[in-house]
Amino acid sequence: MTVFEEKNIGKAILRLGLPAMLAQLATLIYNTADTSFVSLTKNPDQIAAVTLSTPILLIIMSIACIFGMGGSSVIARLLGEDNKEDSRLCFQFSTWAILTFGVIVTVLGMLCVSPIARAIGTDERNFSYTCDYLRYIFLGAPFIMLSSGYAHLFRSAALIREATVGVIIGNVLNIALDWLFIVPWGMGTAGAALATSLGYVASTGYYLWCVFSQKRKGNDTVSVSLKGSLKSGKIAGNVVKIGIPSALITVMLSVSNIVLNSHVAQYGSDVVACYGIAYKLSLFAVLLSVGLAQGIAPLFGFCYGAKPCILEPPLIFCWVFSLLLPLRCLAAH
Repeated sequence: MTVFEEKNIGKAILRLGLPAMLAQLATLIYNTADTSFVSLTKNPDQIAAVTLSTPILLIIMSIACIFGMGGSSVIARLLGEDNKEDSRLCFQFSTWAILTFGVIVTVLGMLCVSPIARAIGTDERNFSYTCDYLRYIFLGAPFIMLSSGYAHLFRSAALIREATVGVIIGNVLNIALDWLFIVPWGMGTAGAALATSLGYVASTGYYLWCVFSQKRKGNDTVSVSLKGSLKSGKIAGNVVKIGIPSALITVMLSVSNIVLNSHVAQYGSDVVACYGIAYKLSLFAVLLSVGLAQGIAPLFGFCYGAKPCILEPPLIFCWVFSLLLPLRCLAAH
């Protein structure tokens, strides 16, 4: 029995919601670890560079969210309809779409590092550090996006444990490499970004291993085969249609942060560094609520596909719970 067939709705929400909340916080933990170790350099310009670069990292991940979150919702609905063939095609399409856009982001990002650094509010003191950070983030963009997307797609395929383990692997390796690259090797912001990208490389490798492992076990939902994935036009449209609104949450947060950073930057790197640390702490409550909403979305999709009636008690419970918990988090914040 999968988590979507769990009779205890509260238990199903916790099993889906908590890992998704952890995945959302993982991005913040990655960047907070970068800031923490970069602060050991006692150089506010480097701390400011990490702060200024954070919205770009979030935007990269939000692109993955279009196909990760959108694909997750569509896969869950198709599984509810017991349509395993189309759910497999959706998983394949989402995988290759994420990878394609990851390569595009890498190419465009590497070509436009300096203009992007200027656009996000750098000054002469922190410009070079910001460029160093962005270069390694753009190089790792395909892995950052695949890892982020798979965290969503795995949950829709009821691979909750695997999705969570991938997040943990990336975080642990990132923190370890942060210390190695910044403290003994003195790489500063470049080391922090490299550690972040390598953390995502490791989690992506784990997810791909899980895909092939599940394939050997007879799970036909997860597949990275290119065959058939380009013929799923209707599925692709549904994925993008659902995924864009989900991604806009993170995009709007990032754009507002870029605007704020640009205004704060006129007061110098010291102020940007202080603001960045405070802003990251304030995001914890927000990302918890976003993670919960993203986590239970596949449950909505599965219930809709199995029994398309939004007035059924389990869905009403999910809807009320998804509203109350974010409100409690924000109230506590």
